[in-house]
Amino acid sequence: MTALEVHKLKKTYASGTKALQGIDLSIPEGSFFGLLGPNGAGKSTLIHCIMGLAIPTSGKAAVFGHDIVTDYQAARYNVGLAPQEINLDWFLTVEGTLDYHGGYYGMPKKERKERIEELLEVFSLADQRTANTRMLSGGMKRRVVLARAMMHRPKMLILDEPTAGVDVELRLELWQYMQKINKEGTTILLTTHYIEEAEQLCDQLALINHGQIIKTGTSKELMKTYKKKTLEDVYLHLIGRGELTRNGRNS
Repeated sequence: MTALEVHKLKKTYASGTKALQGIDLSIPEGSFFGLLGPNGAGKSTLIHCIMGLAIPTSGKAAVFGHDIVTDYQAARYNVGLAPQEINLDWFLTVEGTLDYHGGYYGMPKKERKERIEELLEVFSLADQRTANTRMLSGGMKRRVVLARAMMHRPKMLILDEPTAGVDVELRLELWQYMQKINKEGTTILLTTHYIEEAEQLCDQLALINHGQIIKTGTSKELMKTYKKKTLEDVYLHLIGRGELTRNGRNS
């Protein structure tokens, strides 16, 4: 089954900005899919459309067969989002944040309690369970955002720059956990600026720029297509900064 199917999706804002210019994308269920592109390429707009935070101007998209506009509730239920920005309720504790999210998705109290204990352990948040989220460090807040996204056990997880600004230890912990849940069947869509992260985690990648999907394939396929030795070189070629490659201007 296809986890996400996007067909000719366009989004033009009131300002006239064409954020998406006919996106076609298909993500198989169970895959670890990476969306790689510079700032302003359209990554966040695409995610916002999928999550119902922005209404597409035209085109269609479906999550596990549920249209993101006409069947929004079912589509949204199947997805967990960890946004790039920290958007926590500062008046809730860590435990309260997870409990509220689980309740919103209709999880029974007993199931919520068990899931909270599991996620507090996974993200090393047990000692912070009664702390208000506003009192946490940046890294701890990021952990809560990720735990919240996974609380209702979504079939697909969207991670928008999940390791931006976090320390190496947390980044490696997250990599390990993401690989674990992906092997257990969770489909993951990852946007990242870290080339190493995309290369190590993702089995498929889509290069996006100027609101369009430029190319889709594995890291090796993309390197072969663009005749580059590394995925980093492919990325720099994509954004028009080939002179920055490790091999210099001759790459």
